[in-house]
Amino acid sequence: MQINNHDTIYITSQGLKKLQEELADLTQNKRPAITQRIKDAKELGDLSENAEYITAREEQAFFEGRIMEIQDVLKKIQVVAAPRSKQIVKIGSRLKVKSKAKIFEYTIVGSTEANPAKGEISNESPLGRGFLGKKKGEAVEISVPAGKMKFKIMEIF
Repeated sequence: MQINNHDTIYITSQGLKKLQEELADLTQNKRPAITQRIKDAKELGDLSENAEYITAREEQAFFEGRIMEIQDVLKKIQVVAAPRSKQIVKIGSRLKVKSKAKIFEYTIVGSTEANPAKGEISNESPLGRGFLGKKKGEAVEISVPAGKMKFKIMEIF
């Protein structure tokens, strides 16, 4: 996740809760567990050929990096309230769109909580940027890596 130090990161309240839960799990559960694994592995002797020690240190580096990343994100976030208007697409909006003969459902979320496989698209992605500010019934043409796609916004909920 690339984060510019000056950018505000938009997030839904659900996304904030997930980040806070992940941070709590990392600091309260995983960090102490990995510290204990490293201690136990050290007691086995020669560290240069100790696979358990090497693996545990790699995991520790990953966990510490993720902790720092989450802490950095939490300093820059702006929680976006669930949109009240069902007429204009905003961050937090769920929408149903039609492209050719296919219907898709998307939720516009902040970049840190995007999960395209679940239909959660970032406000910074081509689709997210293309839908933001549009109204129900509006036709939208969005440039994506594969070319231009046309959508009609069927419903905002």
